[in-house]
Amino acid sequence: MSEEAVNKQYIKHPLILENAVEQRLYQLNIVAGCTTKNSLVVLPTSLGKTVVALLVMVMRLEKVGGKVLLLSPTKPLVEQHFDFFSRVMKLPEGKVKAFTGSISPEKRREMWQEADMIIATPQVIENDLLNSRISLNDVSCIVFDEAHRSVGNYAYTYIAEKYVAMADSPLILGITASPGSEKEKIDEVCSALSIENVVVKTEGDADIKPYVHKKEIEWMTLELPKELAEIREALKKILNERLDKLAEFGYPLDKKFLAKRDLLALQSQLMAELRNETADSSIYQAVSVMAEIMKIEHAVELIETQGTKALLAYLKKMDEEAGTSGASKAVKRLAADLYFRQALHLTEKCGTEHPKFYAVQNIVSEQLSKSPDSKIIVFTNFRETANIVKEALSEIPDIRPVRFVGQGSRNKDKGLTQKQQTEIIEQFRAGDYNVLIATSVAEEGLDIPSTDMVLFYEPVPSEIRSIQRKGRTGRFQTGRVIMLITKGTRDEAYRWSSQNKEKRMLSEMKSLQKEYSGSGANRLSKVAENDHQNQKTFLDFEKDFKSKYENRKSEQVSNNSTEVESGLKSVSESGLESVSSFNDTLSDFSKPFVRSHAFSENFISESDIEIPQEPLQEQRLKILADTREIKSGVLKCLDAYGIELKTMKLDVADYVVSDDMAVERKTIADFNASLIDGKRNLFSQLVDLSRTYKKPVLIIEGDADLAAGQMHENSVRGALLSIEIDLNVSIFYTKNEEETALLLKMMAKKEQINEKKTVNPHGKKPAKTTHEQQEYILSSISGVGPNAAQLLLHEFGSLNNIFNASEEDLCRVKGIGKVTAKRIHEVMKAEYKK
Repeated sequence: MSEEAVNKQYIKHPLILENAVEQRLYQLNIVAGCTTKNSLVVLPTSLGKTVVALLVMVMRLEKVGGKVLLLSPTKPLVEQHFDFFSRVMKLPEGKVKAFTGSISPEKRREMWQEADMIIATPQVIENDLLNSRISLNDVSCIVFDEAHRSVGNYAYTYIAEKYVAMADSPLILGITASPGSEKEKIDEVCSALSIENVVVKTEGDADIKPYVHKKEIEWMTLELPKELAEIREALKKILNERLDKLAEFGYPLDKKFLAKRDLLALQSQLMAELRNETADSSIYQAVSVMAEIMKIEHAVELIETQGTKALLAYLKKMDEEAGTSGASKAVKRLAADLYFRQALHLTEKCGTEHPKFYAVQNIVSEQLSKSPDSKIIVFTNFRETANIVKEALSEIPDIRPVRFVGQGSRNKDKGLTQKQQTEIIEQFRAGDYNVLIATSVAEEGLDIPSTDMVLFYEPVPSEIRSIQRKGRTGRFQTGRVIMLITKGTRDEAYRWSSQNKEKRMLSEMKSLQKEYSGSGANRLSKVAENDHQNQKTFLDFEKDFKSKYENRKSEQVSNNSTEVESGLKSVSESGLESVSSFNDTLSDFSKPFVRSHAFSENFISESDIEIPQEPLQEQRLKILADTREIKSGVLKCLDAYGIELKTMKLDVADYVVSDDMAVERKTIADFNASLIDGKRNLFSQLVDLSRTYKKPVLIIEGDADLAAGQMHENSVRGALLSIEIDLNVSIFYTKNEEETALLLKMMAKKEQINEKKTVNPHGKKPAKTTHEQQEYILSSISGVGPNAAQLLLHEFGSLNNIFNASEEDLCRVKGIGKVTAKRIHEVMKAEYKK
């Protein structure tokens, strides 16, 4: 280290405590261009992005006043920033506030008024904006930490858009270590944050070098054992057979150079073709074969890069799933395949483990023997592997490993809460653990201390993730990075992919920096002009829908009664002759806002879709939304329409548009899943909805065919007819979140303006009568719907009699098949095991 770095100087500013923050010339140079222009700063990990943010914010507080806001992706990182800013800033006590979801909305409203600096998760700020609890008018600067997240539907994009529109004197600072290698993504980030100035610093820059610690990067190549190669060959035989079938349907892929991106691209193409009304049965077959290919491709990846234990868990899970009534055709065909049975048998009896396990044991042991105080992170892509690695390291003296995974629980594998994550990090920092075995959750957004070594169990093809992982070492002293690579597998492809992307990212960012230099405003204007040309405004979207609606209105009204009559007849028959005939019958699935029979034909009148030349009405429309809907883009679209929103935990419905009308919203994937998942049974949700509100509505959202999921087409058809006729719930179909928002707006106008209805939730779910509770208990069993539950209860008279009946007795009830009977019997007789 140079004397310049050793003989520290400290920043002097009226709002920063003396001798609290080290002064570095490169940070001051960066800040100089960021106090008047919206800026994106790309700075390697551990080189003081937070200090850059601090300097920009205190300058804005001093010169412009108002408030400043720093957004970070996770609660632990918010708390880390709060500790830092509270410690180094000269603001009166209580003027720096941390906002997270654990603080009540009303308390946040008060805190916002009191604060000069707010550090928050973006979801909390998004929620408060949507509910009009806060205003960004007097915010003089927003810092977006991990700014590469500012794409798609992430909360950053909404907040930035609102901020630029609302604030009196807006300034945006985005900070990140890795914005991505694709120019389109970088442009999307810059566009979302209205960037006018780009600053890029690398470890090779002269002013950065004195503060950079060396990283020793090593690649360890391993051979795949012949026993594992034999298992891979059995799996590849399945894969090649399915690829041949796909080629027969007209979708050939290169077997020799098969890449995951090619598979994903073809999958997207097939789903797009399904939306075409002329799609024939071969498309459906190709989609199903594609599902098999994706599963086997994943199995091949497991045996190549993870090992037999991870593969065995995956194959067994698939085999068990194939035996359930809700299993997809793809899973059932795979489980019955001869080569699948061979691969499963070989994996079960294989006594050889992947050489990576032994390499991890040796590398970690060697590091700790040389330096007993070392801290090590082992990164792995899969939780199952993290479990196995932890077990393997636990066997070795002086190695104290701990598993570090995300919050979500998968199957029987429980995730870690944020509190547990924080506790583990503190124990790792204190030395209670010396090896952290982590999945992607440790890559960013958590305050994980610097380590002496980072070990990649496998390379990752993402340059952002690779940079984030490597950035966990070499912060305060020389760090070591080791990547394990299995020869002749996708490990090698991923290694070169991430390396090339890192180089391309640096090149793109340097090019972008030059492009923005001195011409940021002009470029921003050009981006805005392109956006205006390429994207419809909400008003354009509404006009476009009006045209489509008028063209289809008479056709849809006449088709409704025919569709229901035809559907009822088909349900009573043994089944449809082909998938294509089902598609013909339900050809309106892909058309927006197809109206069910349950409302009168005047429910949505032409006045509902008139485009006003002046404000719609003095009374502002109101909609209540369940808090879980914040993650969707629907609320943002409603906000853009000027709807007054309030989010709250709703016991019944996702949206309430009047005292009489409430809406349950399902994407197509959610709809299909809720038909077979007993834990989130759609029928029980809709029964509660129809009993609580006079006008219950189900919106099914998605630009794909309902019949393309796991469910058999007859099951989907029967479910839809039961919902409309038995439960009297109106069904509407929308292509995307924008159409859903527009439909909700039209419903709100109809109810609140035309019908003069108020908007209040009806409180808790109504108490069920005894017979309803009986039906609910029985229909909650996977594969047993409300109709089957009623048939069984009518026949046997009580739940007790049903539960004591044999499978043969159950099958004697008309409408109850062997699969349903077996499932009921299994659930009732199986021993409870948690």
